[in-house]
Parts: sequence; C-alpha cells; structure tokens
Amino acid sequence: MASEPTLSGRIGAATPPGRDRAVDGLRALAILGVVLGHWLVTALVADSGSVRVTSPLKAVPELAPISWVFQTLALFFLVGGMTAAKSYASATNYGPWIRARLARLSRPVVPVLLVWCVAAGGMLVAGAELETVTALVRLVVSPLWFLLVFAALTAATPLAVRLHPVWPLAVVATVDLLRYGLAAPDWLGWVNLAAGWLVPYTLGAAWTRGTLGGTGTRGGLGGRGAGWVLLVGGGVSAAALVVWAGYPASMVGVPGAAISNLNPPTLAAVAFGLAQCGAALLAHGPLTRALRRPAAWAAVALANLSAMTVFLWHQTAMIAVTALGLAAAGPLPGLHTAPVESDWVVARVAWLPVFAAALLVCVAAFRSAELRRA
Repeated sequence: MASEPTLSGRIGAATPPGRDRAVDGLRALAILGVVLGHWLVTALVADSGSVRVTSPLKAVPELAPISWVFQTLALFFLVGGMTAAKSYASATNYGPWIRARLARLSRPVVPVLLVWCVAAGGMLVAGAELETVTALVRLVVSPLWFLLVFAALTAATPLAVRLHPVWPLAVVATVDLLRYGLAAPDWLGWVNLAAGWLVPYTLGAAWTRGTLGGTGTRGGLGGRGAGWVLLVGGGVSAAALVVWAGYPASMVGVPGAAISNLNPPTLAAVAFGLAQCGAALLAHGPLTRALRRPAAWAAVALANLSAMTVFLWHQTAMIAVTALGLAAAGPLPGLHTAPVESDWVVARVAWLPVFAAALLVCVAAFRSAELRRA
C-alpha cells in the first residue's frame, strides 16, 4: 500500500511547474523583515495606568543599523510590480483584472477593522484612557498606508509597465532638493509617497520584461550586472546621503524625529530600496535552487498563502501578548519597560517566540478571509 504523501509533498505536487518560487521566497523574506522589524523597534511602555508607544531607536540611536536589516518594504513593491505586470500582460480586460486584484487586497482588512472597532469601544467603556486606546489603534491601523499605496500603484500598472524607473527616482530627488535645499513646504514631500515606491514597482515591471540588463535567468529576469549596479550604487548612495547630506541613519520612523526616511519616503530610503532590489536580483538564482527542497518550498508557500493576514495581524499579536502579560504579572522587562538601553533589545528578542505564537493564533482565526476567492 502506498504511503500517504507528506504535507511538503502535497504542496510540491500542487505547485505549477512554471511557478517562479524565488519570487515567493522574496515575498516571504519581506514579510519576515517587516514583522520582526516592528516587533523589535516598537515598545509599549506601561506607565501610571496608561500605555504609550515609543522606540529603542529614539533612546539608543546606535541601534539604527537594525533598521537597515529589517526595513524590507522595497521588496514588497518590487515583487508586486513584477507579479502585477505579468498578470496584466495576460489579462483581456482591465476592469475585471483590477477588481479582482483590489478585492484580494481589501478582503483581509475587514476583520481587522471590525475586531478593533469592538476592542476600542470595549476598552473605552471599561475605563481605559483615550490616549492609550488611540495609541493602540494607531499602531494597528498605521500599516494600512502600505495597502493604500500598493492599491494605487496596482491600479496604475498599465502606466507603470511603460515607465522607466529613472523618472520616479528623479521626482524623489527633485522633491527632496526643494524641501531640504530650498525650504519648500513640507507637504510637498507627500509626492514621494507615490513616486518613492513607484521606483521599485517599475523595477519589478522591468524585471518581468527582462530589461534590467543582460539576458537574465529564467523568465527573462535581469542579469547579475544590473543586480550589482543596483546593490552597490544604491547602498553607497544611501550611506553617503546619511553621512554627508544629513539624512537620518534609521530607515524606519523614530518617534519625535524631525525627519523620517519613511514618512514620506526620502531619497535615502529610495536609494536603500534600490540596493535591496539589487540584492533580490542577485539572490534569485540561489533562492530558486534552495526552494527546490520540498520542506523549504512548503514553508514559503504556506507563508505566501497567509501573507496579508500575517501583515495585518502581527501588531495585534504583539499588543495581545503585552496586555495579557501586564494583567498577569505586571510590568515585564522587554515587554512593558522603557527601551532606554541596548539591553532592552536583548530582552525583547526573548519575547519574539511568544509574539509568533500569538500571531499563529490570529492567522488560524482570520486567514479564511484571505483564502476566499471572489
């Protein structure tokens, strides 16, 4: 009697032969970076019956290099531009195509908003301070800006596939020159919210077309030469802008900072994103080979099936652990204490498996909204 196939075997058998597994691997790495980054640089400090949100990057700026490891948003837009361009090329009608893609983005958002409407109301009725409730809701809702920008760029895919990445990059550079060099009003920076993330998005579209240089690998992907140019050029440019042009060293927002590299994106953040895109090009081949292993591919495939759910609920998981810990044992190191020393990060790392377990519970409860097809 034939033995029952393993989970990894079933996933491998269900995977289309032509699927680019490395792209799914890059998306999984991007998700991991965002989740770990938020968990490591977000502190919920319990103080006199209220909770405030702060960051170890504020008190210990020497930890800024951590943000260079875990700020992976450019990978999301790179992969998004690639998959959208490929999908659009095979679509016969724009209307049904964009409705299907936007529905896939929006469906998982509904449970988050409903749960937090109820939770916020319950906390206020129970006597929680408005400041505390506002801080927690903002922490959960703030990542939704990413989905709004991603949805807008997805809708603009017919334009993006024809746009060279140098044009949005030039817009970002011009806006920063006007803001920081010529004292233009700060609101002008919000132009970069679209232009900044359009750079990796259009790079993804160019990746699909095979126009990033060289003959590329499978599917006409750009050559290694383009990968090295982006990695070295973007990395050196980002470092130079931080060292000599006064841009913040942190690639994520820091509470109270005069300038944020992400809110809206600056030229330094976009240059850093170019380096990430170059690293992705160079990693494509090795990642493809690594994901031929059934167990590795199964893990990546499962992560991609719940990618939106993980993204939307990871902050809720952290908040739930923080609240339960405070109720059960009072202020705990790395969970409720102020991140004023580097030792806080060591204590926070010990809490990451607990956050991950809580996130798995959230994924099990709410992933059906993501898996449901329109």
